[in-house]
Formats: sequence, structure tokens, C-alpha cells
Amino acid sequence: MDRLADLADAPGGHEELSELLDQGSVHAGFLLIRRASATGGLREPQRISDAGYDEAGNELDRLLKAPTDGHRD
Repeated sequence: MDRLADLADAPGGHEELSELLDQGSVHAGFLLIRRASATGGLREPQRISDAGYDEAGNELDRLLKAPTDGHRD
């Protein structure tokens, strides 16, 4: 599953990574949270956390505590 997640971690591979996360791939969760962190969005870390990837909850907390420029997701 990790290898499939690495292959899906290409532009446009978000849906494939999401499917792998739904199938229990922790590595897919890591890759998705890395993408979400880069964009600063809040919805994706919440969804990933809800899927059971604990690190996403930590990242969501970090994003919520980070100073903002007045924009929200």
C-alpha cells in the first residue's frame, strides 16, 4: 500500500490517495496531510483525522493555532 501511495502522490493523485487512506494506508494519510499542510486548508486535515490518522489531528491543531492573515478555509 505504501508503494501505491507513493505512486499516487503525483499531481492529480488526490483521489487515489484518499481511497488508499480509506483502505487503511497510514502512508497515504501522511502524504495527504503533507499536501494539506502546504496549502493551509483545514477541511482536509479534519477529514483525514476522522479517517483515523492521528497525525492529522495534530496538524489540524497546529493550523488552528497558527497566526492567520485574516482568511479562513
